[in-house]
Formats: sequence, C-alpha cells, structure tokens
Amino acid sequence: MSERLLPDWGWRCILQARDTDWAASRATSFMVEGVRIDIHAGGAWNCDAPVADETARMLDLFLPWVAAPGPLTIGQLGQSLDGRIATESGASHYINGLEARTHLHRLRALVDAVVVGVGTVNADDPQLTVRHVSGPNPVRVVLDPRGRAHAASKLFTDGAAPTLQVIGAALASPAHDPRAGSGGASYRRVGLAADAHGFDPAALIALLHGAGYRRILIEGGGLTVSRFLAAGRLDRLHLLVAPMLIGSGRPGLSLPLITGLDEALRPQSRHFMCGADSLYDLSFSGRTVASSSAIARPSCAPAPAMPADPANRPGPEAARVPD
Repeated sequence: MSERLLPDWGWRCILQARDTDWAASRATSFMVEGVRIDIHAGGAWNCDAPVADETARMLDLFLPWVAAPGPLTIGQLGQSLDGRIATESGASHYINGLEARTHLHRLRALVDAVVVGVGTVNADDPQLTVRHVSGPNPVRVVLDPRGRAHAASKLFTDGAAPTLQVIGAALASPAHDPRAGSGGASYRRVGLAADAHGFDPAALIALLHGAGYRRILIEGGGLTVSRFLAAGRLDRLHLLVAPMLIGSGRPGLSLPLITGLDEALRPQSRHFMCGADSLYDLSFSGRTVASSSAIARPSCAPAPAMPADPANRPGPEAARVPD
C-alpha cells in the first residue's frame, strides 16, 4: 500500500480493540480494510503498512486504556488557559474547538456509560450521544439526588440511547417518577443513598459496575468531575485546554484546600494537540503507558510520561457527588 493509513482507519481499529476481551487475551490481531494490525495489552501496536502521523497519534492516545483489562473511570473537562469552563452567566459554547468536541464524542463511543450531574442537564439539555464519529452510544447516567431534573430534557425524551436517572433512595418509589410508564425501556430510575453533599462516588461506581457498565466517562460538570477526582475514583482525566483567556467565570477543577505543594497531585501526563487545543492525558492509576516504537514520531507527539507517585493519588476523604 503506497498511501499512508488515515485516522478513519485508526478509529476503526480502536473500536475493534474496544470489543476485545483483554482480561482473557494479552494480544490480538485483526484486519481492517485489508491491513493487519497487532495490538498488545497496554496499548503497544504495530502495523506493516505506513501509517499517517495523525493516525499514529490517535492510536497512541486511546489504545493504552482501551487495550487494558478491568474497569476504568475516565473524566474529561474542556477549559480555557485560565481554568474556566464557562462565564459567570454559564456561557460555554464553545470554549474548545470542533476537534476537541469530536474527541469527546470518541470518548463516549469507547465507554459503557457517560455520567453528568443534574445541573449540567438542566443548564445545557445535552444529548450525550455519539454524533461526530462512528461508534455506539453509551448509557446516559444523570446524577440527581433530589429529583430536580427537568422531565422534558432530551435525555428522558429523545430515545436516542438508554438513560439511567440516579436519585436519592428516599425518592426511588415509582409514585414519585413523573416519567413512570411513559419512558419505555430506554429510561430507568434507580435509588442510591445520598447525604447533603450528594452521592458517594465509590457507591455510584459500584452501582454502575453492578449493572455491567465497566468503562465509565465522568463528563461533567466541573463539580462532578472534581468530586470523583477528590475521592480518588478517576483512573484518567482528559483535560482539553483552549488558547483562550476568560478572566472570570466558573472554574474547571475545584479540589480540597492544600497547604503545601507536596500535597499536590502529580499524575502521569502525556500531551497531544487537538486542533488548536492542548489535550493532557493524565493517569492516576499508575498503569504503564505504551506506544509503538516502529514509527518515528513528529515534534508534536506526546511528551514523555512523568514518573508516578502513588502518594499523590487523591484520597477518599469527604468527597461526594453534588447535584
């Protein structure tokens, strides 16, 4: 083959790797468009045909956690250079560019469930489906401990993908459900213990794992992602930073106060360009990041990973998922 393989080819490889049982296999090989690719657990890969640099970067970005056994919880945030995800009035369309929004849709296609807080649902009325790329829609999970979600929200009415509304255990009776009997099989409501601060992230993840959702994307908003990170329940975080200064507004991450930099989180970090935005792939799990050594990387390839420090993984103290 004389032409280099383009990102659409690489994305089809990643989707096929997504469906591989990595707990039972340390490596797999398959043909995509007549070209063989070998993928090893942990993300190392090789291909005999020439691969475009953009395709190689895509494989290096996704395969380390797609080609891995066991469950995974990954968060994502899109923000400005000064760490804002919206203005004071809530305007956020769009801080990040189209390439970054496409990346978010790729994340959705690679997980079993996507999680958002009820504040995001009521403010943005999102669809949480895969539209910019090929791939399956995840189950949409709404964290709503006090049952505040608008009944007319797209997540409850569009039928585009299954929706799970997690509410406080005291509200779990069908008598309290305005959509009972009308949401069909695509809508379910389940109760989970909550306190004044919301749900315990560990309990929420256990609930989703029990339902068979092993790969989970914590998509937003900023408070929800922050609570999972503070509780030590994120394995990875994709932070997309736009070349924009807002100067005020709603912050992305809000973590508990620390008194010294020795308490700061220092995850393993890789850097990719995503259009005009910078994508930081942060790993809190200590997993080894692998990439193909057979292809020379251009100057904008990911930077070397920082050494992991297990002591800097956040702890579970007093973290709850707000509504």
